[in-house]
Amino acid sequence: MGYTFYETAMLFFTYSFLAWLAETAVATIKVKDFRNRGFASGPFCFLYGFTGVILTVFLQELKGDLPFLFLGSVVVATAVEWFAGKTLERIKWKKWWDYSGKRWNVDGYICLQYSALWGILGVLAVRYANGAVLALYDSLPAIVEKALIWILMAAGAIDLLGSFLFACHMEEKLPQLLGWNHRLQRWTFQLARTVSGHIEKRIGRSYPSILQELADKEESVEKCSFVQAFWLFLIGAFAGDLVETVFCRLTDGVWMSRSSLVWGPFSVVWGLAIALVTILLYKDREKPEHHIFWIGTFLGGAYEYICSVFTEILFGKIFWDYSAMPFNLGGRINLLFCFFWGIAAVIWMKGLYPKTALLIERIRKKTGRLLTGILMAFMAANIVVSVMALIRYDARANGRPAVYGWEQSMDKHFGDARMERIYPNAKPQ
Repeated sequence: MGYTFYETAMLFFTYSFLAWLAETAVATIKVKDFRNRGFASGPFCFLYGFTGVILTVFLQELKGDLPFLFLGSVVVATAVEWFAGKTLERIKWKKWWDYSGKRWNVDGYICLQYSALWGILGVLAVRYANGAVLALYDSLPAIVEKALIWILMAAGAIDLLGSFLFACHMEEKLPQLLGWNHRLQRWTFQLARTVSGHIEKRIGRSYPSILQELADKEESVEKCSFVQAFWLFLIGAFAGDLVETVFCRLTDGVWMSRSSLVWGPFSVVWGLAIALVTILLYKDREKPEHHIFWIGTFLGGAYEYICSVFTEILFGKIFWDYSAMPFNLGGRINLLFCFFWGIAAVIWMKGLYPKTALLIERIRKKTGRLLTGILMAFMAANIVVSVMALIRYDARANGRPAVYGWEQSMDKHFGDARMERIYPNAKPQ
């Protein structure tokens, strides 16, 4: 977890490039022809780079425990792959990859074979490759290290933007940018000759089904709007806090705050979960219950694990700990609660969501944009103030005095006694 910005960026671009090489080589061998892989025009598969960074940051604590590192890599990387596939489809690019022809697949986005491969790659990256890559990177002069990263970031940003415009048929918006992309594409083809020995067109030859589908008349796709997603977040945050509070009362015999925010009973973890599961499973809501259950179980566990590590890194606090429960992973998730996520996904998508959607529509029709705007502003302020209060809570625990005005204000209004009431389970890492 101690990587600098430049080291993290170096790992991102290194894994993106190595993945491009591997994907291009494997695809070429299979079809005996050049198949350039990835969405960008340059020699990068950014999804792999992003996944490599996620595994590096969130699974570093499992580096010394090989079985759990493998399992964690499988869960987190597969969740990222499924989320990326769903997201790309939602923004009308159709399926960018399809595992429907393989056994034990889910929606064609993920399958058991590649999930196991992700586990192996995660172990290799976290335990071995990260150190080797950074040792080579740190051997460069400091000015060269920083210059290299900024050049790669600039080239990657331009590359992605140009590829996005091409995919959305908006090439005429920035013709100079597309010119850069074409030059980068030609350079990529020249580099690919050393891998395959053949030159083909970039995206069309990589994923022939994509351009065919884009050329056809696009079908209208049902979407969960941003406003509806916000209301789902709000309702989910409130309901999640209520459920957890009652659950603690029934199991531990005490009433305690389960809120994530300083103002009001709102659990951000639950709110985001409800909004995300609705957006991602919106088109799958008519599928069988067992389908939704297993997706909810898998993604819920990955989501809770990532939230646990993220909040610990950001706030220096551990907000929940399942170490005493059987079948737990680093105390951050456990099998029983993962099943609860699956059950909650089924109950939500099959039972509660249709009624909630109708309720949201009625509220919006009666109040228009006014109530939604007020609540958005309130929740945004609530989240910002909560983050500031938690940062000062951790700083006070480490003996750091308030220097700036906002720090003094947090100390005045959100002292330790109040923060302990709001976050009774928070403890130093």
